[in-house]
Amino acid sequence: MADWGPVLVATLLFVLLTPGLLFQIPGRNRVVEFGNTQTSGASILVHTVIYLGLITIFLIAIGVHIYAG
Repeated sequence: MADWGPVLVATLLFVLLTPGLLFQIPGRNRVVEFGNTQTSGASILVHTVIYLGLITIFLIAIGVHIYAG
């Protein structure tokens, strides 16, 4: 059986935490901007840290597993 939990969690978090797609921390003019497609190096770094933190929580601490087959 294949464990699809890590694949789905990583893909979902990557799409949701892409800087500028849904939100951007820090924004150009404000702390949080929504729907802004302009990114900066600082926002990429912040979103990377948030992504690594959440993926660690979901995969290691909680242990999300989805089996197919």
